[in-house]
Amino acid sequence: MFRKILVTVLALCLFVVPPIAAANSSHGGHAVSQPLQVAMLVPGNIKDGGFMEAGYQGLVKLEKEMAVKTAYIDGVKPELEALSNALRTLAQDNPNLIIAHGGQCSQAAKVVAAEFPHIQFAVVQGNVTGDNLSSYEILQEESAWLAGAAAGLMTKTGVVGHISGIRVVPGLKGRAGFADGVRYTNPAAKLLTTFAGNQDDNALSQKVAQAQINAGADIIFTMLNAGRTGAIEACKENNVYQIGNVKDWTTVQPDVFVASAIANVSIAAFEAGKDMAQGTWQPGQIKKIGLSNREAVSLALAPYVPQAVAKQIEQLANQIAKGEIHVAITYEGPEFSVE
Repeated sequence: MFRKILVTVLALCLFVVPPIAAANSSHGGHAVSQPLQVAMLVPGNIKDGGFMEAGYQGLVKLEKEMAVKTAYIDGVKPELEALSNALRTLAQDNPNLIIAHGGQCSQAAKVVAAEFPHIQFAVVQGNVTGDNLSSYEILQEESAWLAGAAAGLMTKTGVVGHISGIRVVPGLKGRAGFADGVRYTNPAAKLLTTFAGNQDDNALSQKVAQAQINAGADIIFTMLNAGRTGAIEACKENNVYQIGNVKDWTTVQPDVFVASAIANVSIAAFEAGKDMAQGTWQPGQIKKIGLSNREAVSLALAPYVPQAVAKQIEQLANQIAKGEIHVAITYEGPEFSVE
């Protein structure tokens, strides 16, 4: 049964719930005796329809399929002190594993893992390791690359956009992958890229999307959470296509989403818990999951996308999975500013 640990504005504290006794645990290749206890920090809204909700669904799947006991904290600001205190709160119940969802948690996880050496920590979309810390990364830059390739093939104006919120490593890699994909299929295309500073502000995302549309963008790739709605409204009003991310947005609003760069981060959270339950957990590692696992990483295309484009995207996906195409993870180009 899920327990949500409530967070106050001024301090993090446990809601009045009796602590669950920690299971006898070992790691480094030894199974954990049941019941396994897994806790998760979600620095956002678990109902955001995007990245945060996907991570939470990984915890849901763990409880259903692996019979683990779970707890979580959500709604925490992506600031080091707040994230660190939330992780410390989760650690008070002595779970076997604490999953910090999102690269914005990397530094906090590194700090707090050192304070609780008897607890294992995992960061989803992280790049940190330690004696009791590993990262699980869904390579969203690979699906973002395919999104860029598709945008390059389908743009009519020769201008495509990219909008994200905060500058976390996975988001930066995703932007780099998208830009690289655009260049691959359409070297002459112009890219307008903006990190707006907030993943959840709909007024802001609508403003940025409108500015990019005014500058000629006819396809915009959005890497947002609850703030995606504003960009959707701008695209609707201007008959501009959008490419979503994390989940398949083409089935949600096919009139707006021509494609969606799927990066199913629920799989990363689930894999971390499964590794712990099955005794295959290893600290000090970064486990990467890419296009070789199409359930985790792929590009969904709307049914009206030309077959020639769909066929080319499939060929490119296979080339990436085989290592024949290298996906860029850094971007050195200009950024689009919004007044």
